[in-house]
Amino acid sequence: MAKDPAFLFYPSDFLTGTMFMNNEQIGIYIRLLCSQHQHGGVIDKISFNSLVGNNDIIKAKFTEIDLGFYNERLASEMEKRNKKSNNISKAVKDVWEKRKESNAIPLKSDAIPKESKRKRKGIPMGIVNVNINEVKDYFKEKGYTEISAIKFFEYYSVADWKDSNDKQVINWKQKAQSVWFTDENKIKEVPKDVPNIADWLWERNKAEEKQFQEMKDRGELW
Repeated sequence: MAKDPAFLFYPSDFLTGTMFMNNEQIGIYIRLLCSQHQHGGVIDKISFNSLVGNNDIIKAKFTEIDLGFYNERLASEMEKRNKKSNNISKAVKDVWEKRKESNAIPLKSDAIPKESKRKRKGIPMGIVNVNINEVKDYFKEKGYTEISAIKFFEYYSVADWKDSNDKQVINWKQKAQSVWFTDENKIKEVPKDVPNIADWLWERNKAEEKQFQEMKDRGELW
């Protein structure tokens, strides 16, 4: 079988995961992802170090093993795409074999199982098309933090929009209201007795950045 020439790329996830990178770092990061895909899933250490140098922000996106470095999210996407390709090939072969056995008319294109338009567009079945920015705007409109919106989106998108009970999420806004709209996730109002509002806002932003970094460390973002 020929090498897969492509991998799935999710722009909203990528933009969120590279929020604190500059343009040069993003360029190096994309080149590394492409290199990982083109070289069997692992970047050799010499090539990796020559591109990354001492850049800890980019290094944090990769895991080191004996053979080199790899990005866990990309490795997962490559594996899922490979399984999907194998399943489609098997389905085509099975249909063809059945046709030959029954001496039926030549195989028609509509005999091959087709994905729905929603799946081809990357939209999980049973849920409306939603991206990270829509989720952020909705959470903000309702008075909840951007960090909680990112957590919500990442939690369900990586699970193909199924909840902890493996049930398909039908209405994401309803799920947000019933599970994620908690006091902990509310945007904190500035207390009336705060002597310096700027310092208070700075501390709040630092806390949110810490949460965001912890999400990246756990591999929840690209």
